[in-house]
Amino acid sequence: MKMAQNSNNRMEMLQEYEFDYTKAKPNRFVQDTLTVTLDPDVAQVFNTSEAVNKALRAILTAIPKTVIYSKA
Repeated sequence: MKMAQNSNNRMEMLQEYEFDYTKAKPNRFVQDTLTVTLDPDVAQVFNTSEAVNKALRAILTAIPKTVIYSKA
């Protein structure tokens, strides 16, 4: 990655940089979380994760316990 230098030897930022993310390492500080992207129409109704979780838990109570949930 190069930085542009003007005639006074001051470093200036380039307009755009290209990063090589193939050498990136996982963040060891992040907690195990699952991220789900909601469609815009659904996101208008459920605007917080708590609202989504509350609705999903209500649905889960209606499902018979014999159903096996799998991680997709």
